Amino acid sequence: MLGKVSFGVGAGEILGVMGESGSGKSTLASALLRLLPANGRITGGEILLEGSDVLRMDALELRRIRGGAVSIIFQEPSLALHPTIRIGEQVVEVLRAHGASSKRERSERAREILAKVFSRDVERMFSSYPHELSGGQQQRAMIAQAIACDPALVVADEPTASLDPTTQREILTLFQSLRDQLGIAFVFITHNPMLLAGFADRVLVLYAGKVAEVGPAEAVLFSPQHPYTQALLQCVPPLDYGGSARAQRGLLPVIAGAAPSLALLSQGCVFEPRCEKRMDVCQMSDPVAAKVGSGHEVSCLKFPA
Repeated sequence: MLGKVSFGVGAGEILGVMGESGSGKSTLASALLRLLPANGRITGGEILLEGSDVLRMDALELRRIRGGAVSIIFQEPSLALHPTIRIGEQVVEVLRAHGASSKRERSERAREILAKVFSRDVERMFSSYPHELSGGQQQRAMIAQAIACDPALVVADEPTASLDPTTQREILTLFQSLRDQLGIAFVFITHNPMLLAGFADRVLVLYAGKVAEVGPAEAVLFSPQHPYTQALLQCVPPLDYGGSARAQRGLLPVIAGAAPSLALLSQGCVFEPRCEKRMDVCQMSDPVAAKVGSGHEVSCLKFPA
């Protein structure tokens, strides 16, 4: 279950969404494209895409915008790609579904798209099956499908989670290049704050289906104000962690307790049971967003709204 989540993404902007497992990140990604499972419902609000409310669209309109105006990149490409269809044909299928004209033109366009995400061996990638590619190459193929129809927004749901650090950085560089070349906006979902530094323009911190903090990436990552954001970032090992005294003792910082069930949220601040800075009022009142800087908002009762 998500709470009242409210945010915007500007043209060509990279918005990083971070939080623990179970905080509602993937649910948010699915909700943006109305891809929730059968037992999921959106009970209010609006999702505006270039002025049109996605929640009011019928099935035909949804089919038109999905993969067209807005695309999604899933976490595990080996599961998202069709195992018996060549990569080039999978990109061609996206173009065909959105009205690209002749078969020859679709094939040429697919090669052009693959050339944007692969620096070499485009023909080999076009003719390969998913199992013939590495994890990073499979993810690039997924990105090619996502950008095939020049979307305004791409939602990337933990696209680097299964990749090694070097390949992760290559994928982030690719996203930035596509943003600069094509003007695409990205919602980049991750549980790893280290990926967002120097990459995202703004960062939204999600906890138990609610926005804890949102603001410029530098402010949120290096001057966090919400106790949850502070605790989350303290759990990230520093670069010299391996040689530190704490590492020698085998200790890593952790946030006490466990994230609450999104189906059984109680009154008051959802982070209160785990918060080292909790106050009595936190058990009774729900925090509202308070402005703490330029474009920087925090939902915490320490800050008056």
